[in-house]
Amino acid sequence: MYQLEEKIWFWVLGVIPIIILCFLILQVWKHKAQKKFANKQLLKRLSPNNSLFKSILKVIVLSLAFACIAIALVNPKIGTKLETVKREGVDIVFAIDVSKSMLAEDIAPNRLEKAKQLVTQIINNLASDRVGIIAYAGKAFPQLPITTDYAAAKMFLQGMNTDMLSSQGTAIDEAINLAKTYYDDAEQTNRVLIIISDGEDHGEEAAEVAKQASEEGIRIFTIGVGDAKGGPIPEKRNGVVVSYKKDSKGETVITRLNEQILKDIAANANGMYINGRNTNEVVEKIKDVLNKMDKTEFEAKKYADFKDQFQWFLGFAIFFLFIDIFLLERKTEWLKKLNLFNENL
Repeated sequence: MYQLEEKIWFWVLGVIPIIILCFLILQVWKHKAQKKFANKQLLKRLSPNNSLFKSILKVIVLSLAFACIAIALVNPKIGTKLETVKREGVDIVFAIDVSKSMLAEDIAPNRLEKAKQLVTQIINNLASDRVGIIAYAGKAFPQLPITTDYAAAKMFLQGMNTDMLSSQGTAIDEAINLAKTYYDDAEQTNRVLIIISDGEDHGEEAAEVAKQASEEGIRIFTIGVGDAKGGPIPEKRNGVVVSYKKDSKGETVITRLNEQILKDIAANANGMYINGRNTNEVVEKIKDVLNKMDKTEFEAKKYADFKDQFQWFLGFAIFFLFIDIFLLERKTEWLKKLNLFNENL
């Protein structure tokens, strides 16, 4: 496990492309100036030891030095001590719809990105609860098991897309059944399942499966993303919309938010339906519900001691700068023999 203490210093890396750009501009200017002064053969006789390879090497070394300085300023830390700590919280599983209909842009930027935003903000407002993630379309797929590592949860969340599952549809019932396996029966924690979807379910068992989950102590909250008026499903190439999904008759498919099925699922599982258009409203409602629930104590692994690693990168930076100072832009005998970049022609 590692931590990055001052991420803002990554901006120092912006110096590297500036160095490379200045080097290229200087080389073009030198080439034009030398061409006006004398031809190539004469220049080689006037400055036989001038080395293009050394100049390029100096730029590479200087760039590596700045990269190491940037990382040293960020100060990466590595966890060295893992401890078992007692926590109190709720087990929360997020089931996120990744079917193609989630690409509809009737809610900005699109339904899937809105779902990710909602989950990210909910996680940001958690304290000691454990979270898990499920992706589902025509099938349900475990994305992240129950964990207290919120950074990992958000990383897995950002990697979700509509190409994850080949089978299309919105099998909410399968997502609920998979969620049941996430909870540890040995630890009688309060169990919450949050389903984020546009509700276009092609099965009829979701409400019944939700009722069964409720009997096992799982409360289900549903969040609807999209608009009741609906929107087309864009088909993109290189990030640009080239067309919209068509049905067998050649008509543009319009996908609509189906709030009723999401309301039925929540009602059958002692939960609540929330429209996902207003992020702050969703977060506050979920936060209010979780605060009212009894917290159960459980054990979790946590890195308790982190050691600074900046000194390694600072050492490398000094080493590269030292090389740069003593690296002259002149050919050495062994470089002449190598004849890099055909400089001796």
